[in-house]
Amino acid sequence: MGERELLKRIKENVIQGRQEKGDRGFNEADREGNPYSGQPAVDELVKEALKAGIEPAALLATVVEARRAVSKRFRAKKYFIPDVLASAKAADAALQLLTPFLKKETLRKTAKVILATVKGDFHDIGKNIVGLIFKGEELNVIDLGFDVSEEKIIEKIRQENPQVLGLSALLTTTMAEMGRVIEKLKTEGLRDEVKVIVGGAPLSQEFAEEIGADGYAPDAFSGVILVRNLLGRKK
Repeated sequence: MGERELLKRIKENVIQGRQEKGDRGFNEADREGNPYSGQPAVDELVKEALKAGIEPAALLATVVEARRAVSKRFRAKKYFIPDVLASAKAADAALQLLTPFLKKETLRKTAKVILATVKGDFHDIGKNIVGLIFKGEELNVIDLGFDVSEEKIIEKIRQENPQVLGLSALLTTTMAEMGRVIEKLKTEGLRDEVKVIVGGAPLSQEFAEEIGADGYAPDAFSGVILVRNLLGRKK
């Protein structure tokens, strides 16, 4: 199989959310006849491409292109959350295979993002989806999980020096914790070192402004656009 065909199939399979050979995919043609049945998926195709000597940078670009195609389908309401999640997992699998090779290349350094569901809140499904989509969009994600204290967030920021901190909350009772994290960043002298974005069902742009966050994202794809805009601003 030639390079062009391999890259095309990798893109198609990321869009279809097929990580392994046994995965079905979810477009209309698949529902009617499952043309992907038994065919190589992302795991097999990326390994084959690396073995064939295809540049890891070209493979990474293909994965990113596929994720952008999924983003467009989601915005057009042709894809839904389960579709997006499956595609994000397939993209993440590709990135895991590519990472050791990408570290050896001179590539544009990706932005580092720390994600955390704040202290007292144990809901992390939305945050996990955001993390997977961010990874598929060429962002370096460090996920601290749920019920994360201010102290742990500060510690990780000192260790990792991220460009962005993403805070999540689903409970109205834990929303205030986001403001406390931002105040803690100020007292520790770190507020100017990191952009803070917030998200979660009960949040709003007004709330983000009230607590001094740099931005609010109602969904994962809005979060990607927000991060790009924030990182493109001059301090």
